[in-house]
Amino acid sequence: MDWARDLPVWPNADTSRRIRQRPHDWHVQETGSGPDILLLHGAGASTHSWRGLLPVLSKSFRVIALDLPGHGFTRAGNRSRLALDTVAEDIATLCAAQEWHPRVIVGHSAGAAVAIALSEKVTPCPQVITLNAALDRFDGFAGWLFPAFAKMLALNPFTSVAFAMGGGSALRARAIITSTGSQLSEEGYGYYARLLSDRAHVDGTLQMMARWNTDSLYYRLPEIETRCLLVTGARDTAVPPRVSAMAATRLPQGELRELDDLGHLAHEEDPETIAQLIEAWIDL
Repeated sequence: MDWARDLPVWPNADTSRRIRQRPHDWHVQETGSGPDILLLHGAGASTHSWRGLLPVLSKSFRVIALDLPGHGFTRAGNRSRLALDTVAEDIATLCAAQEWHPRVIVGHSAGAAVAIALSEKVTPCPQVITLNAALDRFDGFAGWLFPAFAKMLALNPFTSVAFAMGGGSALRARAIITSTGSQLSEEGYGYYARLLSDRAHVDGTLQMMARWNTDSLYYRLPEIETRCLLVTGARDTAVPPRVSAMAATRLPQGELRELDDLGHLAHEEDPETIAQLIEAWIDL
């Protein structure tokens, strides 16, 4: 994504800034005041995913949303650090450098796995809310994100070019999103169409998923004392709700909440409901 060309039309662009914190060149949105709450989007998305939630939460919190390395406007400086644990380490380093002290981390899909891993690396230990957490191998729609497939694609230097050239239409974006069980506005589909047409974003997504492995985190769950709410959308066809249900039983302080009539992108479909759930559950 081009900063000068695309950022002015990106949601909540007035809150955006660049932060150079090795090894990455980060895009961060920061707004509001109060306890820090950190928002981590899923694979293939960007800060636009929080466009409805960020303004609501900023009434009670200092809200910090960032593009994961290689996604959106964040440029990955070192591809070898795009695995789950290294992404969490680099975000922890960024938080320390910026003197952010997240009391709550909200993560969606792959960002939910990062959120739980990050909770082990920052102090004091934050509370975590996951939305359709990708804590298992991907099913369904996410075949194009499945690690083995992503690795095969990422090894071909022409893949991101070809994918981006064919991925920018609103119809293709709509097809991908609706296959997750979610329905968005035309504006929402448009943001994903822009991302799918961007070579750097597609390449960054594929590079991250090629290195994606949640096995270590999954086996550590019984040792993680983080207070965690795992939220699922009953209509999610990308990451089955059973994944969060199983994780909730393994986390010592895990709770499960299922939302009817919402899919994988529940926070984009109904940000008001998600905001109310977050504010009602957290204990600060």
